[in-house]
Amino acid sequence: MNFKDIFKKFKENFLKFWRSENTKISLVRDVFVALLLVLIILSTLWAYTGQWFGTPMVAIESGSMMHENEPFGRYGTIDAGDMVFLVKIDSKNDISTYIEKDPDNFHYQNYGDVIVYRPYGDPDQDQIIHRAMCWVEYDEEYETYTVAGYEIYNEASVTIPELGLNGWTHPRHINNKRVEPHSGYFTKGDNPRTNTEVDQVSKQICLEPIKAEWISGKARCELPWIGTLNLLFNDLISGKGTVGNVPSDSLICLVILIAVLISIPISLDLYGYYKEKKEEEL
Repeated sequence: MNFKDIFKKFKENFLKFWRSENTKISLVRDVFVALLLVLIILSTLWAYTGQWFGTPMVAIESGSMMHENEPFGRYGTIDAGDMVFLVKIDSKNDISTYIEKDPDNFHYQNYGDVIVYRPYGDPDQDQIIHRAMCWVEYDEEYETYTVAGYEIYNEASVTIPELGLNGWTHPRHINNKRVEPHSGYFTKGDNPRTNTEVDQVSKQICLEPIKAEWISGKARCELPWIGTLNLLFNDLISGKGTVGNVPSDSLICLVILIAVLISIPISLDLYGYYKEKKEEEL
């Protein structure tokens, strides 16, 4: 049997399977189609983010990236309850910082990339999503710091008032453990009320500059509101209460979205029922 005959036989069997009205075969077909759609969606997300077989999205738990005077529904910003796509990075060259003011890297109403990282590179710590403000270069030989964007060169400490840095130096001990100073990013949330200074001065976030290898990815695009469902399930398990951080207008939009999605199949069923009744009357 040659290839042409094999293909013809396969085509006949496939069409028979696809057009069959047998209940068991229909069930298998529906499951096959559902799995195929899931595979296509995941493959598309993985290809876009570069996070192959990883997590291409994260649900936002806090309001640290919220902006003032956001429009109703908050699309185009990062808020609690959003799902954000994470694009993989390979090195610091893949990150644009706020201080660079690159017009080609204007994301979520400001300059620079918004990154997701694990504090201290610890996989057991919750991820943080904040903006990369600038890169601080540490010189091990002379124990000095350079932040080129702020015109700081080979200084013994870092003072940048707008970032809340006043004579900052890399801590030598964190949680009773000795750490070695290193280069990395200063990061900061966009929310002007809750994030008035960079993360590196807060014990609750991360006292060290963020290394490139600690970064899970940079935020690109978001699915507003639907991450609330993820937060809800997580809260039921962990008891964190993160759903309380979701803005009320985002909750309203989520309810409207769910209502619309539910109404579509119901409307189609009602239309089918109405059509059958009309045909019976005729």
